[in-house]
Formats: sequence, C-alpha cells, structure tokens
Amino acid sequence: MSGDGTVGKALDVLDQVAAYGRPVRFATLLAESSFPKATLYRFLQTLTSQGMLEYDPDQQTYSLGVRLVRLAHAAWRQSSLAPIARPHLDALSAMVGHTVHLAQLDNAQVLYVDKRNAAQPVAMFSDAGKVGPAYCTGVGKAMLAFLPPDELARALGQQSYHRFTDHTYTSPDILSRELAAIRTRGFAYDREEHEPGIICIAQPILTDRGRVLGALSITGSTRLTSLEELARLAPRLAETAQRIARDAQDWRFPDSHLQKTGS
Repeated sequence: MSGDGTVGKALDVLDQVAAYGRPVRFATLLAESSFPKATLYRFLQTLTSQGMLEYDPDQQTYSLGVRLVRLAHAAWRQSSLAPIARPHLDALSAMVGHTVHLAQLDNAQVLYVDKRNAAQPVAMFSDAGKVGPAYCTGVGKAMLAFLPPDELARALGQQSYHRFTDHTYTSPDILSRELAAIRTRGFAYDREEHEPGIICIAQPILTDRGRVLGALSITGSTRLTSLEELARLAPRLAETAQRIARDAQDWRFPDSHLQKTGS
C-alpha cells in the first residue's frame, strides 16, 4: 500500500482495478483490498466521479475510465521514449532481424514502451504496455546497473526475487554482483532468467550526465541464436541507444546545444 496519504491510496485502488485487465466487481476488489469496505467504496466513487474509472450499472463492474486514455496519450507524448525512438527502432530491427524492445523503469519495474518483432517472431512475455520484473530481464538489469546508489538500493529492495527459471537471480547480493559486471561491460545479458529459451543483450539509454532514460534490447530464442551471436551486435545496439539519448535530450531540452557552445 502507498504511504502517500489519500492520493496515494486512491492510486492504489486505480492500480488494483487496472491489474485485472477486465471489468471487475466490487466484491472481487474488496476480497483482495487492504481497505475497509466503506473506504474502498468511497475511493471507487471518487475515482468514478473524476472519470478515472467507469461503472457499468448493468454488470455492476468497474473499469478504467476514458479520462485515463487522454492522460495516457499525453504521457506517451511527453514522457515516453517511444515517439522519439521509433525511427531508430525501425532501423535497428531491419538491420539485426531479431526482436527489439524499448523499456523504461516504472516504480522499480520494467515498462515495455515499444517493440519490433523479429523476421521470425517468437512468442514471449513482453509487449508494449506490459510491466515486467527488473531483476531478471536484460532491459531491467541494464537500467538498474546505472542508477545512482541511493536509487539502486531502493529499487533492489522493491524486487520480488521470484524464481522464474533455473537461471533467475534470487537475492539482492547475487544481483548486485551481476550489476557490477554490467557496469564494467557496458551492457546486460538475459540468460533465460525470465523465460526459458529467451535470451537478449540490453543497453541502457543514458543522458550526457549518466542519468537513466530507459533501455534497449535485442532479443532472440535459443533455438535460433546464441548469446555469443547477440553479443556481436552490441556495438550496433550501443550506437542506437546513443542516438535515442541524443534525440531525447534535444527534444526535452531544445536549447541545450546553445548552452554547450556558449551562445
């Protein structure tokens, strides 16, 4: 539960409704809620009156509201790397022939914001809009590795360390050693840590000052490729990440080039 007062608690309820991925009844929400019945109902009524949720009186269900769609579109334009990165993802995907992912951190988890399928598509968890674990995905580890120490400590404490496969890192100590190796190497591997048979290399997208904007990965199946083959693509991945970072910097801070030249 959020510790950020009334607004934080209301957002917790919003997250709970969203997690179902379908309209949900009050009784179902109440069964899994930490709030008393009256409190949960009050939050649902407030969110509905503000257009953040919609209530279907016939089915007696709650679902995400249309206002969220408007806010999501605005967030996509203002905060997501996807619009900026689109041409770079297209070019990288055409060049390497493997699946390409673009991700950002969201509350110490991975939010996939864009994806390009391989020439030979392989079924996998990730899709644009999905949220995944950071500690056992290539993009997640690439971003964690380059966080400032205080942010990294906080993020490590928010990981579940659930064992998805025999290769999953299941403790912060082991993960920390892996993150140190990533900082030295410059990019991350996913060695079937989240899904059996799925491997990748991942590169952080960093500002000039080293702040993490997101991460980019080239992903394949062990049936079709190997980590060694993917690693040979690391220079192209790094180049693409740098181009995305440069475009993001110019978009967010359009006058930064003037400051650099002293104009």
